Amino acid sequence: SRRRHTRYWRDWSSDVCSSDLAADIENEIDRYIADPGQACAYKIGQMAILEMRSEAERELGNSFVPAEFHDVVLQNGAIPLDELRKNVRYYISRRKKQ
Repeated sequence: SRRRHTRYWRDWSSDVCSSDLAADIENEIDRYIADPGQACAYKIGQMAILEMRSEAERELGNSFVPAEFHDVVLQNGAIPLDELRKNVRYYISRRKKQ
């Protein structure tokens, strides 16, 4: 059952972590149980952004500026990955022309 599953993970966090860390881990466990897709979505986003960064580094070579790339990624807040990919490619093409 869901309750047993939750209890198992909370007990596990207490067994393997210090008391300070166990409380933080319990909060994370509760979050993942309440919204199990969140962790998956986070990881997919992380992998996509790292892939975009690799593309930018490859295309721009020595002209790649990490701070500029981060600005491009963050400037529009939470947007779909397809839109972010378009923004990053636009940044790459604009930067190549400089």
